[in-house]
Amino acid sequence: SLDARGWLLDVLGCINEIPSQVFSLGDVYTFEGYLTKKHPQNHNIRPKIRQQLQILRDHGFLEFVARGLYRKTKLAARK
Repeated sequence: SLDARGWLLDVLGCINEIPSQVFSLGDVYTFEGYLTKKHPQNHNIRPKIRQQLQILRDHGFLEFVARGLYRKTKLAARK
């Protein structure tokens, strides 16, 4: 859906704002306020962030490093 695609692109955009290749879930949570403003109808921002990280991992944009840690792939860096 358009909304799902919007979420995916918004979270990917936030990840691309993080300067390091390896980042934590907490790093992505710093964008919670921004995502709340972009998606005011959603009252479960943190679970939605985690869901989008899983989707990005499943599609090869991220690698799971350890609990709460992710690594950007070369695929993500091109976006």
